[in-house]
Amino acid sequence: MAGNEDRRVRRSREALGDALISLMQEKAFDGITVQDVLDRAGVGRSTFYAHYKDKDDLFLSDAEEFLEMMSNRLSRKGDVSDRVLPVEELFAHVAEMRKLVEALVDSGRIHDFFELAQGCFARGIERRLEDLPRSQHLAAETRAAMGQALAGALLSLLRSWLKQGAAKPAREMDALFHQLVWSGVQKL
Repeated sequence: MAGNEDRRVRRSREALGDALISLMQEKAFDGITVQDVLDRAGVGRSTFYAHYKDKDDLFLSDAEEFLEMMSNRLSRKGDVSDRVLPVEELFAHVAEMRKLVEALVDSGRIHDFFELAQGCFARGIERRLEDLPRSQHLAAETRAAMGQALAGALLSLLRSWLKQGAAKPAREMDALFHQLVWSGVQKL
């Protein structure tokens, strides 16, 4: 019974997150009501409030889940490359979701997203540096500091790439980021 309940909870949370993302691409975040999300998701009010305080909580929870998934993707898939984050996949996803990115910018929620991303990516990079042979010589404090610095560099690179209209292929951005990573690690 618990397995079915877990699946129902997961389905409800996914439906709510998908509904909010869909609505954000259609209208301003501040113009979206919890009822709009409920109607789009086909989920009841009590179910919503069992998981979230409000639509901001839903947004942040959904964003954090996505960012954690991205930051752990390489390790989960058993990737043996020297990549510390799936930058190509992240940039490609962002390019596909341009309307959502514009909605985040318009609503002022992009700052919340980038703040969450900084923490998630810093932790993911730190874990990956610990696992990769090329960086195991680094002390734990150095890996933590590099995780923070490299997450910031990645987000700056992403902002710049978006401002330039996502003109360069995501694969090139991945190569550029990882060149930065490993040139820095080699100097330590």
